[in-house]
Amino acid sequence: MKKKKLVLNTPQQDTFGPWVRIGQAHQSLNDLIIDALRQAILQGQFKLGERLPEAKLAELFGVSRIPIREALRVLSHEGLVEINPRKGARIPLLSADELREIIELRAELEAICARNVARDCTPEICEQLQALLNQGNQAANDNDLSKLRAINKDFHSILATASKNRYLAEFAKSLRDRTYWLFSSDAEGTALATWREHAAILEAVMAQDEQLAAALASRHVKRVGTHIADKIP
Repeated sequence: MKKKKLVLNTPQQDTFGPWVRIGQAHQSLNDLIIDALRQAILQGQFKLGERLPEAKLAELFGVSRIPIREALRVLSHEGLVEINPRKGARIPLLSADELREIIELRAELEAICARNVARDCTPEICEQLQALLNQGNQAANDNDLSKLRAINKDFHSILATASKNRYLAEFAKSLRDRTYWLFSSDAEGTALATWREHAAILEAVMAQDEQLAAALASRHVKRVGTHIADKIP
């Protein structure tokens, strides 16, 4: 897929090319590039294993190679980019064993998130999760995979944030980001099953059943993750 050239907009404009919305005008150029490249990766604009030459990215973003190099360095620490001193940067290719290791840890973290939220779910959080669940069901019925990916991400993000443990939320987000495109690429054909599982998790949360909410969240991550890992050569 040929990628459109990205142009760094003036503060009066609020989009950073076709991929993402830029942040506040006071953000540095480096921060804008980091955010834009991160979102491009998470949205699947690059294929798994695709090379990320600095010169090519600099042309796409309409900037010099210096902020591109810094962005790649930062994203490599987040696990979104892999840098080889000789071959340069690329989107990581996870092996089945590596993915299973991440799944094992992510399942535990998502379980803790669900348990914590079930312990003290405010009406506002429950309403947000219910609204996302309704939107997800509609997107699944419409087979709108792009919208479904975004809603799925929001559902898990709100659960993590509502856990009231910022370290837990940060670690959970890091693992979600590392596997986001793999998980979202499996949406087709399993969307309705996924959202039925989300509905069960939310029902347990709203019933304040901590043990059940944790078990369902863990089972959900393991089911989807194992299904993907089993398809990796």
